Amino acid sequence: MTKKLYVGNLAPAVDSEALRSLFSPHGTITSINLITDRQTGASKGYGFVEFDSEAEALAAIEALNGTDNNGQALKVAAANPPEKRAPKKNFGSRERRGGSFGRDDNRGGGGGGGGSGGGRRFDRR
Repeated sequence: MTKKLYVGNLAPAVDSEALRSLFSPHGTITSINLITDRQTGASKGYGFVEFDSEAEALAAIEALNGTDNNGQALKVAAANPPEKRAPKKNFGSRERRGGSFGRDDNRGGGGGGGGSGGGRRFDRR
């Protein structure tokens, strides 16, 4: 069992202080992480609450899972460990894409393998 809980189906008005007041009667909270949209700052409707002990986390799950909070039934469960993500690939340079974008050799627009356009030949004879 884990000490970190997933809390889902949160109303948009719920902030970290509201989560703290909802979960604090069930034990000592070590951290609260409310997930928000990067651009707007609005809540995405879920977050994580971490307790000091597993017993406190279990008590919170038993007491709060399925209860009504601001008109929505809360989903409270043990949080899954974060998934390992593959490293991001860097597609920033033209050399890695296989071509250049503007060629000056009568081949029309675009470049080789990864460029736009490509291959059609426009000879003016």
